[in-house]
Amino acid sequence: MKLELRNLSHSYDVEVIHDLNFILENYKSIAIIGVSGSGKSTLIRLMSGLEKPSIGNIFINDKSVDDIEYKQHVGFVFQNHNLFPHLSLKRNITLILEKTREKTKEEAESIAIKYLHMLHLETQVNKLPKNVSGGQAQRASIARALSIDPKIIYLDEPTASLDPILTHEVLTAVEELKGLGKEFVFVTHVLSFVRDFADYVIFMHDGLIYEHGTPEILDKPKTIQLSEFMRKVR
Repeated sequence: MKLELRNLSHSYDVEVIHDLNFILENYKSIAIIGVSGSGKSTLIRLMSGLEKPSIGNIFINDKSVDDIEYKQHVGFVFQNHNLFPHLSLKRNITLILEKTREKTKEEAESIAIKYLHMLHLETQVNKLPKNVSGGQAQRASIARALSIDPKIIYLDEPTASLDPILTHEVLTAVEELKGLGKEFVFVTHVLSFVRDFADYVIFMHDGLIYEHGTPEILDKPKTIQLSEFMRKVR
């Protein structure tokens, strides 16, 4: 992946991203970490094109995130599964494929079954989200993101609302996807997953990138901010 941030700032009621300029190349799995309010979830939403920055530009693999073609090749997994509650896990996927990718019902069903099986949900395909566990619902959300065959998958704290057992279940499923040839950008508070899955780490604090590098930076922080963060989350 090639990532370029140019003069990037973003505000809600207050500015949460502060004039970031950053270039990164040749990494396939990027973790963004930091305390709550550091700007990490905002950054991942901007990178995915879900939100438009107040100031500045973002380029991923030499394409602007405003580019329609870029947006067609992005999958996003939210903190909560975001599944339609009145539809089965399978229909949550087939509906998207039929409406946004112009797949036939037969094609959509084949794709949905493929990815639900890949995420170990073969016995749950016809159940409503309320009738499966939180971990199973989140895995179905990941299957839905994969079903559009994205080049990049963004995951914004996909285990934030799950207990430790379900967190392990979901993150193990994500790790199994590494062989698909996709690129990943993810926000998480689970540092064991960062060490296992990321090949690059961005540490944010107060809307700025304070440190970045391979996961080894977690063991030898250069800033007080990252050192303090590691002390609290170990």
